[in-house]
Amino acid sequence: MSKDLAAAVSSVAAESSPPTDAPVRVYADGIYDLFHFGHARSLEQAKKSFPNSYLLVGCCNDETTHKYKGKTVMNEQERYESLRHCKWVDEVIPDAPWVINQEFLDKHRIAYVAHDALPYADASGAGKDVYEFVKQVGRFKETKRTEGISTSDVIMRIVKDYNQYVMRNLDRGYSREDLGVSFVKEKRLRVNMRLKKLQEKVKEHQEKVGEKIQTVKMVRNEWVENADRWVVGFLEMFEEGCHKMGTAIRDRIQERLKRQVSKDLLENGQHEDNDEQFYEEYFEHDIVNSYEEEEYCEEEMEEHNTNVAKATKGAICNN
Repeated sequence: MSKDLAAAVSSVAAESSPPTDAPVRVYADGIYDLFHFGHARSLEQAKKSFPNSYLLVGCCNDETTHKYKGKTVMNEQERYESLRHCKWVDEVIPDAPWVINQEFLDKHRIAYVAHDALPYADASGAGKDVYEFVKQVGRFKETKRTEGISTSDVIMRIVKDYNQYVMRNLDRGYSREDLGVSFVKEKRLRVNMRLKKLQEKVKEHQEKVGEKIQTVKMVRNEWVENADRWVVGFLEMFEEGCHKMGTAIRDRIQERLKRQVSKDLLENGQHEDNDEQFYEEYFEHDIVNSYEEEEYCEEEMEEHNTNVAKATKGAICNN
């Protein structure tokens, strides 16, 4: 066990719990290039790891960062200033070391180091994980990464749409020299952008034409549906009207017949009690007349038969 690790273990054993009467000094470090909300959320977690805490944030300088990680978009002063404007940060420590040791913890009176639990490769060659030391001595506080956002992701988005960003800046007044673009590259980009705009206009026009065609189809379908309803409604109204007309004509004819019959009865000195009595008397009169006619016919037939018999008998006697 190294001297730093042994001293740290002894220090942790002496302090069984963080003091409650003073803020717990929590340390978080990183590069913080193109500072984004993923960085802010990790610092928020570090700040809220204790009810009463003082958050120190270390940021490596350009020399160390370019040596172990690569070129940054923002320089060290821009990265320091971005951290100072984060509301969770109480103090920024510039020129932070790549690997934390006991001397650094003692110098800044750091109680805990906050970072996500994934091993962070030690490019300096001092170990496999730059946080291995604080994890071993029990002074490590785990935070969670925000998925879907990182400095590398932001850079990849810019690289993916590189031509569009170059053209945007050219349109805003930047020269091709400012953007590091050759004369041929600039002309090719401008031609491509004009073609793209033309394609967008053609596509927009096609969409508008398609919308109009769709509108015409909808109007036509609506008109056909309405026409069907109008025809059906007209036929129903026509049928109902014909039925009412026929009923009215029939009732009117019956009314006229009743009036004519009543008039005839009054002229003959009879009274019209009601329609039912009239029809009963009418039918009874017809039945009586028919019966009398039948009796008269029978009497004539009997008289005729008698005369025939007498004539036949007289003829026989004469012979």
